[in-house]
Amino acid sequence: MSQIASRIQSIKAELPAHVDLIAVSKFHPVPAILDAYDAGQRLFGENRVQELVDKAPQLPEDIKWHLIGTLQRNKVKYIVPFVHTIQSVDSPKLLDEIERQCERLGRATIDVLLQIHISGEESKHGFGIEELKDYLSSGAHKGLSHIRITGLMAMASLTEDEEQIRREFARMQALFTEIKATHFAESETFRHLSIGMSDDYPIAIEYGATYVRVGTKIFGQREY
Repeated sequence: MSQIASRIQSIKAELPAHVDLIAVSKFHPVPAILDAYDAGQRLFGENRVQELVDKAPQLPEDIKWHLIGTLQRNKVKYIVPFVHTIQSVDSPKLLDEIERQCERLGRATIDVLLQIHISGEESKHGFGIEELKDYLSSGAHKGLSHIRITGLMAMASLTEDEEQIRREFARMQALFTEIKATHFAESETFRHLSIGMSDDYPIAIEYGATYVRVGTKIFGQREY
């Protein structure tokens, strides 16, 4: 068994049944991804559109690709034909562009998560909490016939302060519960909370994560 396969097996053994592992393969080569695939991993996350577009044709078609990095509107068209989920939807304009490209390219439905900006770090993106509530209250999302909003995503602050991370994850859990009750109570598919990465995913699970995004702990340090 390869090191990658062993790490995946170890991580999955820790995860509750309702939590899915996203193996974050950004900056890692195709053979490393194949190692993970051969170990049974099917959900992979990439940050950059160009890297995802380059890798996907070299890998098995049953991989479910998740775009987890910032997505520029002019690049939506490149991933709409094949990506499973766009986790990093950070604005109404991006939602509108995804809808437009799905219509243009014949994609019936695509899953998205709405990214929330919960940390104070300027490098991170996402809806502000009040911005999200205002957008959903407007009902504009109900006109998106090709988009299925399946939950929320966030990145915690890059810090060793565990209490801060817990506060941010708790805020996300509360927001998810509120948004679900207020806007998606009848939706069986609005069920995902994507929080937690290699350093903090055990904490994220305590706060309701259904997706954890783990890269370094699976693949080792990135190959830039």
